Amino acid sequence: MWGKPLPYSPATYLYGSSTLMIKQQLARFNRLDLLGAPTPLVKLERLSEWAGRDIYVKRDDTTPLALGGNKLRKLEYLAADALAQGADTLVTAGAIQSNHVRQTAALAAQLGLGCVALLENPIASEDSNYLHNGNRLLLDLFDARVELVENLDNADEQLQAVAARLSSSGKKPYLVPIGGSNALGALGYVRAGLELAEQIKMTGLDFAAVVLASGSAGTHSGLALALAEELPGLPVVGVTVSRPEETQFPKVQGLAERTAELLGVPLPDAFKVHLWDEYYGPRYGEPNAGTLAAVKLVASHEGLLLDPVYTGKAMAGLLDGIGRQRFDDGPLIFLHTGGAPALFAYPGVFGD
Repeated sequence: MWGKPLPYSPATYLYGSSTLMIKQQLARFNRLDLLGAPTPLVKLERLSEWAGRDIYVKRDDTTPLALGGNKLRKLEYLAADALAQGADTLVTAGAIQSNHVRQTAALAAQLGLGCVALLENPIASEDSNYLHNGNRLLLDLFDARVELVENLDNADEQLQAVAARLSSSGKKPYLVPIGGSNALGALGYVRAGLELAEQIKMTGLDFAAVVLASGSAGTHSGLALALAEELPGLPVVGVTVSRPEETQFPKVQGLAERTAELLGVPLPDAFKVHLWDEYYGPRYGEPNAGTLAAVKLVASHEGLLLDPVYTGKAMAGLLDGIGRQRFDDGPLIFLHTGGAPALFAYPGVFGD
């Protein structure tokens, strides 16, 4: 059957002996159960035929809130911490078309919390669709309070300033970092890594690599940490979406170290940061020809929607990596982190 989910055993996932130490540590942290069930791992049959290589996708674009995406896994921990602290407002930041801000605002609405979002325009676009459609439109529906800023070069200080202003007016703000990417948020992808490791083991296949978009680093760090523990021979390749390897590497490495420290476990000996930085140009939020080709190819062959900011660039890297024989033998896994609402902010780039 096309796209049939691979077998999955909840009991094995919960009680497998090799996951026990990390799972025991994860259990120390408050978590909202926002996903309800594992996201599927499926084979992309027609894309595999086209590429001459078996390609599977981990469907984190199907998480159940606000058109899906990877940020919900991080928010399971971050929002639980916010509620435990008695917060009444989530404060976060991102680009105008931020997937993270969209899911944070949606969860705030679901929980009865306020949401204040600082938004920048990283590509200096004046296009009405970019400024008002896609993820930005959804923020208005979720009743988030948006504040436009020239840039987010000092995001931590800017968020602190908003929190101070809210506190002075009697609110109880909780700061959610860009992308939800701090050590607490990254626990969501440690958990996802354990989930994916169990699904991989159930297939009986020897995968060559996992490929994902690497941006604010929480997804990459958490997933790579867990997989290094569970499947130490499986590389996790991050395709950068906003910066070169030399500046992305310390973000991923440092966050992995802080996440391991928060968990109270050593960083696995097998942990290694793999980054490909040939695909992010011209800059964050601006797709290139390879990105657009990858988005069109996957849509036309699988009916699967990627986005022009993250997953399109990551898929372009995966396909180019196949062509350049950068992977060892074996099937590949692509982590689909969502982002399809942003397609409606970029209609002009998909012309002839």
